[in-house]
Amino acid sequence: MITTNIQNCGTSVLLSADGHLGDDADTVLQRALDRVTADDRTLMIDIHGVASMDPAGLLHLLDLHRRAQCLGLRVMVVGWQPQPQQLMAEVAGIRGPGSATGERHALDGFRRLITRRAQQAQDSTTTAARSAEGHW
Repeated sequence: MITTNIQNCGTSVLLSADGHLGDDADTVLQRALDRVTADDRTLMIDIHGVASMDPAGLLHLLDLHRRAQCLGLRVMVVGWQPQPQQLMAEVAGIRGPGSATGERHALDGFRRLITRRAQQAQDSTTTAARSAEGHW
């Protein structure tokens, strides 16, 4: 479960998130874009309070990033905690502790790579769950 706080600050929209960023995050994250006005230039996503994230949550975060850029916003994601940062590093194929992947600006090519790999990880998780439940 994720909770958010959204504030308009000058020409910026600040989205602060807390909890687990998972499959249910899409609608909650979309609310930040609903608050964007024609004068806004930046979307800052503060995930200091997000202690855990799964591939579905990463996909929702990447989709929010893409949609915000399509609106002409500069997007910054700050406050990466160890587990979400490690998930992004693993999905990106960067092994080892202390990866700074989460602190980098998600360039379009990098975002596409991460999106594709996160979707593959999500598909694998769904397949494994269905197989374990005997749905095949």
